[in-house]
Amino acid sequence: MSIDAAMSRMAQIQSMLASGMGTAPPAAPPASGDFSNALASASGTNTASPFASTAFATPPATATAATGASALPAGTPYAAEITAAATANGIDPALLAGLVKQESGFNASAGSSAGARGLTQLMPGTAAGLGVTNILDPVQNLNGGAKYLRQQLDAFGGDVAKALAAYNAGPGAVQRFGGIPPYAETQNYVRTVQANAASFRTSSPPSEI
Repeated sequence: MSIDAAMSRMAQIQSMLASGMGTAPPAAPPASGDFSNALASASGTNTASPFASTAFATPPATATAATGASALPAGTPYAAEITAAATANGIDPALLAGLVKQESGFNASAGSSAGARGLTQLMPGTAAGLGVTNILDPVQNLNGGAKYLRQQLDAFGGDVAKALAAYNAGPGAVQRFGGIPPYAETQNYVRTVQANAASFRTSSPPSEI
């Protein structure tokens, strides 16, 4: 054997030894599922969690129901209708609710011996002048009462006590006495309606008086 052939043979033997004694071949790559879990563990988030899709999801915006919404406590009778009538006439819904409670106890069919009718106890002549065609219809009656109360507020410079006194005893009596008339009924009426209104401004429906 020539020297060149011997050297070539030795090189082949060294190459074979190196192949048998070298480092182990790299392990097979992990399955896609194992890789995902390993990646999740490294990043601190477990993508396999059943809650992963909702844990950080943006909650849907809360819808505000504009139609029929009321500023009055839940459970208040005719709350949406009272609020709508009050808002249309620039009146605090709690004030109108307090008036309705005192006038009729929220009874749409209520009537007095003097002839007043409905939730806000309108007299037939007054109701007609306010555009009310059906005095026992809750919506019409509330709108008429709210409009009449608005008129009294305007007449007495926004003074709620005088406006309520005028609603009860008539604007003429308030003008004549220069304020709340010295009638026990009217004075009690003003106090009670205002107390009712204050209770309607709280988070709970007012108790019956």
